[in-house]
Amino acid sequence: MASSKNLYHRRLVAESAAKPCWICYKPSSTVLITPDQDDYFYLCAGHLKDNKFAIAKDAEDLAEKQRKADLDKEIEAVKREYEEKMRKKLDRKRQKEVEKDGSKQEKEEAGKAEREAEDAEKEKEAKLKELEGKKEPERTKVEGPRIFELQKHFFQMRLQKKRDAEMAKRNRERMRQPGLFPSVPGGGVS
Repeated sequence: MASSKNLYHRRLVAESAAKPCWICYKPSSTVLITPDQDDYFYLCAGHLKDNKFAIAKDAEDLAEKQRKADLDKEIEAVKREYEEKMRKKLDRKRQKEVEKDGSKQEKEEAGKAEREAEDAEKEKEAKLKELEGKKEPERTKVEGPRIFELQKHFFQMRLQKKRDAEMAKRNRERMRQPGLFPSVPGGGVS
């Protein structure tokens, strides 16, 4: 193996390209591959959760991202709730003013202000949807870490498999060389 780094990245392939898992031989579309792409193998996602097989290297980063995402969602929900309460409060206040005055002109002005507020709200929502649409389309999400370090014994198995493959390749090349075996004796029988 050219690189002896014990670091593998998880990648996904299409379900139609699934191959047998290295451990249990069930079809799997999850691949572990080294950064320099000299070693890869298919593996079931369940095996990646086993700490006796591989250790997740980016689990802390993933947990931090999840906490931030949850916090952002909660903040957005609180903001929406607050805006809704303020809008309802403003609507009630306008209704009371219209009922007190009773004049037609004031009703029209209140209606006009209400429509403007609704239009501004719709415009804001449209801008938010437009910005969300500009985000990069997300690929198929797979929960969990993406970078793994194999346990010592499994990594040694990968190294041995790579060495065996290189040895077999060298042996095949030697067998093709014409001068490998001695020539048949050409002399007569005495």
